[in-house]
Amino acid sequence: MIAGLDGLRFSHWQAEARPDGVVVLTFDRAGESVNTFAQDVLVELDALLERLALDPPKALVLRSGKARGFIAGADIREFQAFDEQGTIGDSIRRGQQAFQRLADLPCPTVAAIHGFCMGGGTEIALACRYRVASSDGGTRIGLPEVKLGIYPGWGGSVRLPRLVGAPAAMDMMLTGRTLSASAARAIGLVDRVVAPTALVDEAAAFALAGHVRPAKQRLLGWATNLWPVRQALAPMLVKQVARKARREHYPAPYALIETWRRAGGDTQALLAAERRSVVKLAGTPTARNLTRVFFLQERLKGLGGKDAGAAGSEAKAGGIRRVHVVGAGVMGGDIAAWSAYKGFDVTLQDREQGFIDKAQARAQTLFGKKVKDDAKRPEVAARLRSDLAGDGIADADLVIEAIVERGDAKRALYADIEPRLRDDALLTTNTSSIPLDDLLGAVRSAQRFAGLHYFNPVAMMPLVEIVRHDGMAPETERRLAAFCKALDKLPVPVAASPGFLVNRLLFPYMLEAATAHAEGIPGATIDRAAVRFGMPMGPIELLDTVGLDVAAGVGQVLAPFLGLQVPAAIATAPEVGRRGKKDGQGLYAWEDGKAKKPEVPGDYVAPADMEDRLILPLLNEAVAALHDGVVEDADLLDAGVIFGTGFAPFRGGPIRYIRETGVDEVLARLQALQATHGDRFAPRPGWDAPALRE
Repeated sequence: MIAGLDGLRFSHWQAEARPDGVVVLTFDRAGESVNTFAQDVLVELDALLERLALDPPKALVLRSGKARGFIAGADIREFQAFDEQGTIGDSIRRGQQAFQRLADLPCPTVAAIHGFCMGGGTEIALACRYRVASSDGGTRIGLPEVKLGIYPGWGGSVRLPRLVGAPAAMDMMLTGRTLSASAARAIGLVDRVVAPTALVDEAAAFALAGHVRPAKQRLLGWATNLWPVRQALAPMLVKQVARKARREHYPAPYALIETWRRAGGDTQALLAAERRSVVKLAGTPTARNLTRVFFLQERLKGLGGKDAGAAGSEAKAGGIRRVHVVGAGVMGGDIAAWSAYKGFDVTLQDREQGFIDKAQARAQTLFGKKVKDDAKRPEVAARLRSDLAGDGIADADLVIEAIVERGDAKRALYADIEPRLRDDALLTTNTSSIPLDDLLGAVRSAQRFAGLHYFNPVAMMPLVEIVRHDGMAPETERRLAAFCKALDKLPVPVAASPGFLVNRLLFPYMLEAATAHAEGIPGATIDRAAVRFGMPMGPIELLDTVGLDVAAGVGQVLAPFLGLQVPAAIATAPEVGRRGKKDGQGLYAWEDGKAKKPEVPGDYVAPADMEDRLILPLLNEAVAALHDGVVEDADLLDAGVIFGTGFAPFRGGPIRYIRETGVDEVLARLQALQATHGDRFAPRPGWDAPALRE
């Protein structure tokens, strides 16, 4: 028994003394598959460190007892509960106290990091004197709290700038991006990168050696946090943040910069300033909605199964290892490339080799960006093979059809493909709007047929809609959800009605934008109104990005279903050369991938109802889709729209926005638009649903 710990029992921590006088402190949270900080964990840690301080060892190594990683951060479930109870300040104070007690130990302390090290995990590592990380490629270190509407509150925002310098620290905290072990070593966050098998031994040896950080790193941490430097650097950081996030939408990055700029004094004073700021942020609607979005994301991940994961295990990927994609256009080619990047063996078919060659060229660009190790890139590229004749169909576990949006063409293709499929293979369509009932007549094995609808650009958009129909087997949905998880995509099951979920809601929004544009309202004015609400991109720019030809195709299916009139700009597919971003000309001219938006005259006054004209049709259709059972519940609807369209995450989704704004208020605004602009704004069925008033 280690001196000072006699008689103490711990549920989550184990301390072991080595012959060399180093104590190894192992965090292994009881009853959980990953390490997260709950309050009982912090209470135990504080008591343990208090006893160790009475008789310090020669050194202390902090490690994880979980094979899957170091520490994932705070227990977000508990964090949410404390916010609801109004006791979040006590939670933050307790974490700060425990981590400061670790920082105050008079012996060398080292965090031995492997796998994921996020949020509170990074903050406790920062409270150690040194950090040694595993060279395993899965090690990632980050402070993603800004994605929850707050920033590091257990001392991370105080310690990181002083360790690595303010510029690098702010880049990590303001973006929430993670670093590999080598990248963390490069900025001075990690002191040494070692082989996984020697992690604890190397950490102990490093502590006992009595290392001093390089003078250049120490100088950087000191100089960039001086008062005059903070005053000069803070406005520059604010400008950088403002390019990506509005202060009224996402206050956390601005609060972090301001607290760092003005806070002074000793460590306790800095921790107090951090605590006050983070407590205030935690109570904002933004933080609460972003926390909700986190749980929505976890729910979608869970649909893929607990064990679903890499393509290297067929069991984990729904029994899918070999994928055949028919259609080498932008969508089909990118689906094939992403699948190969994620470890699947992929064959790509089209009617002409030239189309496949273009898709292969795009795939090489993707692999060049994503596969950092040059030696591994050929292996990834080899997983994507041209297959003009469709020979891969016979061996495929999954076939994805991504050809032109014409029902007759798809039905003819299925008649050719299905006789060549294995009995257990799945056949799916990437149709964006055609009801599956229109396609089922050409399919013999309906139980293994489904929609698998990706969004453009495939490499960036996280959502995939799994489109159900009455004859589909539950096992098919389970396998497809596991496949999506193996692709690092979020699956949402939807009914096979026109437009499914995302396009059904997005179409009225984009249609109203096109209508306003046809009335003479400048595109830039329309786009600004949407971005001001919180959309990632304006709808006119989005129409060009999607392609006016694609919008016209979707409109032919959805406009009759929704009873809407389509303006001339998207009523019919435009000629090649004017289809939008891909041609360099659409509603806007495009140059180097960016829209050239005409200047709006300085005396132009934007319509006061422009924002409502765009957003309320989307909300109206969200209510109707929920009423029609397109998804199982309001949470799945919000999740699908956020991850499928980028709908203002800080608002929590369309249904959440309706609830927070008030059903009666939103209805009144909708009816006002109906009186002014016509019956396309008439409330759709479902506004009396109890789910809207929860």
